[in-house]
Amino acid sequence: MSISKVMNAKAPQQVWQTTRFEIDLSRPLVMGIVNVTPDSFSDGGQHVSAKEAVDHCSHLVEEGADILDIGGESSRPGSTSLSPEHEWARIAPVLEVALSLGVPVSVDTCKAEVMARALDKGVDIINDIKALRDEAALPLLRTYAQAGVCLMHMRGESSTMQSMCDYGDVVAEVSAFLAERARCAMDAGIDARRIVLDPGYGFAKNTPQNFELLARQSELLALDFPILAGWSRKRSLGDVTGRSVDQRLAASLAAGLAALNQGARILRVHDVAPTVDAVKVWCAAAGAPAIPSRD
Repeated sequence: MSISKVMNAKAPQQVWQTTRFEIDLSRPLVMGIVNVTPDSFSDGGQHVSAKEAVDHCSHLVEEGADILDIGGESSRPGSTSLSPEHEWARIAPVLEVALSLGVPVSVDTCKAEVMARALDKGVDIINDIKALRDEAALPLLRTYAQAGVCLMHMRGESSTMQSMCDYGDVVAEVSAFLAERARCAMDAGIDARRIVLDPGYGFAKNTPQNFELLARQSELLALDFPILAGWSRKRSLGDVTGRSVDQRLAASLAAGLAALNQGARILRVHDVAPTVDAVKVWCAAAGAPAIPSRD
């Protein structure tokens, strides 16, 4: 599918409703990753203190991040879960500052207790790798009637997911899962305008499956929800390039632009400034609205 066809096709909703913002999806957006963790696969330990993470938030906004995504627990393959109290203690002081930076703030968590505390602070989006499968999550999100949600596909837990890659048709099965989770969210009272879907690249998928999903990602547009794609520095990029995690910028940019060409509206990335430049060129080629310059 060509760039122009993607941009001119019947798009899912053009606005993502979130707590403080109606996010315009008429152009691709860049979500900057802020991992307040010692053990994330790519940048673990780089922003583990509150000051380092706060400084990183400000830096990403200066580089052009449209959204900040703050997480206190690693979801890398093989990682173990934290208690809600431990996870919240990592991110709470960072949220205090991030919410003052003038961009939507997302919290990357799968625990309803952490979601509740974050929503009480006024965060805009809950980004849940388990697609609100904590039994308390759906009732909680119903009570916060404006907050955005991102529902991701995965199987199992972070510690077990890479042993759960048995698919007949990975795209069809990812699509069916996401459709079911979106339907559950709407049945629970979450308006469709609040929902974005994430195919879950790298989560319970091997390298060939990730690239098949990327090549056919536009099929997910039939679900009528915007798509968020997270390819930044992923292991599959290392598998095809032979590059270590700290040398995957070019591969990450290529995968991100391929995802845009297959209909994604949001790219979740570590390297914001280069991604913003790449997306500006993509928009120019597509005749799409340009990313505005920041003062």
